[in-house]
Amino acid sequence: MRKLIGAVAAAALALTLAACGASGEAAPSGGSPAAGDGVLKVGVSPVPHAEILKFVKDKLAPAAGLKLDIVEFTDYVQPNVQLQEGRLDANYFQHRPYLADFLKSKGGAELTFVQAVHLEPLGLYSRKVKSAGELASGATIAVPNDATNLGRSLKLLEDNGLIKLKPGAGTAATERDVADNPKNLQFKPLEAAQLPRSLEDVDAALINGNYALEAKLKPASDALVLEKAENNPYANGLVVLKGHENDPRVKKLAGLLAGPEVEKFIEDTYQGSVISATT
Repeated sequence: MRKLIGAVAAAALALTLAACGASGEAAPSGGSPAAGDGVLKVGVSPVPHAEILKFVKDKLAPAAGLKLDIVEFTDYVQPNVQLQEGRLDANYFQHRPYLADFLKSKGGAELTFVQAVHLEPLGLYSRKVKSAGELASGATIAVPNDATNLGRSLKLLEDNGLIKLKPGAGTAATERDVADNPKNLQFKPLEAAQLPRSLEDVDAALINGNYALEAKLKPASDALVLEKAENNPYANGLVVLKGHENDPRVKKLAGLLAGPEVEKFIEDTYQGSVISATT
C-alpha cells in the first residue's frame, strides 16, 4: 500500500511539474514562451526574409538582449496558421493586403501588422521575349493564384499598358475585371512558389520578388516590367497575434527591423531588387 501511495504521489508531482515552468508558472499553450521572456519564434519565407532576420539575429539581437528562433516556410499559408495556433510568436513574410485577405477568409483569426520592413517589387519575367511589347497575341501569362497578388499582378500589367481594368477594380481585381485586353493575353493562375518554374512553359510570368530571388532572377535587371516603390501598399512586415504588439521581444525586433543597420543591409545585399520600406 505504501508503494502504491508513493507511486500516485510521484505521478501527481510529475504532472504538476509538466504543467509549470521552473518558476512554478503555468506553461503557455502552443509551446510559445511567456510574453516578454525567452526566445521569440518567427516564421519567415526563405528569401529575403530569412536572410534579413538572420542578419538581425547574428549582428543586432545579442546587443539588444533578444533571442530569435527562425522557422522557414515555402508557402504563404502555414506562417499565419501556425501563428494563429500559437506555434509561432510572430511571422515576417506578408504585406498588409495579403493579411487583410487572410483575415477575411479565416473568420475569427486575430493577427495584426506591426512594422513594415521591405518591398519586394513584383515583376514580369520571360524566357521567350526581351520586352513586354514583344508578347504575341494570345500569349499565356502565369499569374499568382492568391487573391491579393493576382490583383497586384493585373495592376502591374495595366500600369504598363498591356491591359485595362474596370474602374474601381482595385487590389481585389481578377481576370473578370479585365475590361480591355488588346493582345488577348491568356492568364494561367498558379501557386506563387511555382511561378519561376513555369517560365519554360508559358510566354511570361508575374513573379513575387522573394520567389524571383530564390530562382536566381535579378528583379532590378531581369524583369521586363517591375513595380515602383513609390506609394506601394505591398511592403512586407512583422505580424503578431492581436494583443501581443507590446510584448517586449516584439517591440525590440520591430525596432531593429526598422533601424538603419537593416536598411543598409537591404541596400547593400539586394541592390534594388529588394527595397527598404522604412525610409
